Amino acid sequence: MPEPSRLSPLRLIVYALPAMPLAVLLLPLYVTLPTYYAKDLGVGLAAVGTVLTVTRLWDVVTDPVIGWLSDRTGGRLGRRRPWMLAGMPLVILAVWLLFAPPFGVSALHLLVWTVVLYLGGTMILLPYQAWGAELSADYHERSRITAVRESAVIAGTVLALAVPAIVGMQRADVMAGTAWALTLLLPATVLVAVLVLPDHRVPLQTVAGGTRLSWRQGMGVLWRNKPFRLLIGAHFINGIAYGLPATLFLLFVEEVLQRPTWAWPLLGVYFASAVAGVPFWLWLSRHIGKHHAWRIAMAIAAGTFWTAMLLGPGDVYAFLALCIVTGVPLGAELALPPSMQADVVDLDTLRTGRRRAGVFFAAWGVATKVPLALAVGIAFPILGLAGFDQGDGAQPAGALLTLAGLYSLGPVVIKLTAIWILRGYPIDAAEQERIRTEIAAQAA
Repeated sequence: MPEPSRLSPLRLIVYALPAMPLAVLLLPLYVTLPTYYAKDLGVGLAAVGTVLTVTRLWDVVTDPVIGWLSDRTGGRLGRRRPWMLAGMPLVILAVWLLFAPPFGVSALHLLVWTVVLYLGGTMILLPYQAWGAELSADYHERSRITAVRESAVIAGTVLALAVPAIVGMQRADVMAGTAWALTLLLPATVLVAVLVLPDHRVPLQTVAGGTRLSWRQGMGVLWRNKPFRLLIGAHFINGIAYGLPATLFLLFVEEVLQRPTWAWPLLGVYFASAVAGVPFWLWLSRHIGKHHAWRIAMAIAAGTFWTAMLLGPGDVYAFLALCIVTGVPLGAELALPPSMQADVVDLDTLRTGRRRAGVFFAAWGVATKVPLALAVGIAFPILGLAGFDQGDGAQPAGALLTLAGLYSLGPVVIKLTAIWILRGYPIDAAEQERIRTEIAAQAA
C-alpha cells in the first residue's frame, strides 16, 4: 500500500477533474431522465419506473465483476486507468442514443441504452473511486481527496443546472446539451488524469502470508468485516432517502409549488450550499471522527426536510431556505462516507493480505445505485396508483398529497434508520493508524 502522504494541489485537482463531466451526466440521468421519458416522450410512469429499476439492478451483476477484474488488471497503465479509458466510448455512444433519442422511442429503447450507459459508467466510476482510495493511506487525507472530488461533482452539477436556467432550455434541449458536454469534457479530463497521476503497479498480494481467495471466500471475508457492514448498510438506506427527493424534485416544484421555472435555480442553491459546507464538515471530522460528523449531518437533514410537506403553490422562498438548510449537510454525506470506505479496505488488507479496493468499491457502487433504482421503482408506481396524471392536466388532490409525502416524509424516516445503523462504528483516526501499523509490520 502507498505510504501516508498529502497530495499536491495540482494532483488533487487533476484527480478531481473527471468528476465534473460525470456529474454533468448524473444529474439529468437521475433527475431529468425519468420525467423526460415518462411525460415528454409518453413512455409512461409505470413503464419508466420498471425499466429504471431493472437496469439499476443489473448493476448488481456488473459492478462486482468489474471491481474484481479491476483489482487483477496489470500492465504498463496500472490497474485503474485501463478501465476508465475503455468505458469512455460506451458512455458517449449510449448518451447520444438515450439523451437525444429518435422519434417514437419505447420502453425497450430506454432499457437497452440505459444498460449500455450504466455499464460504461461503471467501467469509469468504479475504478476511479478505488483509485482515489489508493492515492493516500492517511485517515484525514482521504477525506480531503474525497471532499475535493465530490466538490467537483457538485461543481459539475451546478454547471448542468446553471446553463439550462440561464439559457431557458427545455428538457429536450437539456438532454441534447448534456450529450455534447459529455462528448467534449469526459475524454479530456480522463486523459489528463491518466497522464498525470500514478496508478501503482503493485501486486494484488501486498502482505506477507496473503493467500489467494476464491470468489466465495473473498465475499465471506468481506461480509465478516463488521465496519464495512455498518458503513454500507447506512449508505444503502441513506441512498433511498436521497433517491426519493432526487427522483421527485422536478415533479414537486412543477406540481406542488407550481413554479417550474424555479426548478434549476433551486437545485443550484442546494448544491452550492453543499460545497459551502464541506470545509466545516472536514474540520468537524478531524475533531470528532468521520462517522460522528456524518451522523450529525444526517440528523440535521432529517430534522428539517419534513417541513417540505407544509409547502404549497407559490412557496418558493420557503423552499429556497429549505434547500440551503438541507444542502449544507449534503457536503458531509458526499465527502465522508467514501473516505470511510477506504478505511474499511485497510482492515480487509490486514486480514487477507490482499489489496481489494476494486471489490469494495464495487459493493459500494451497488449500494449507491440500487437505492436510486428502488426510489424510482417505489415512487412512480405509487404516484400512478394515486391517480397522478402524466399529462399537463390538473392533478387530483390525493395525487399531490402522495407526491408531497413521498418527497418530504419518506426520506426522514429512512435517514433516522441510517443513523441508527451507524451507531457503534469502530474505526476512527487512532484505530485506522493501528491497522496501518500492523499492515506495515506484516509487510516488513
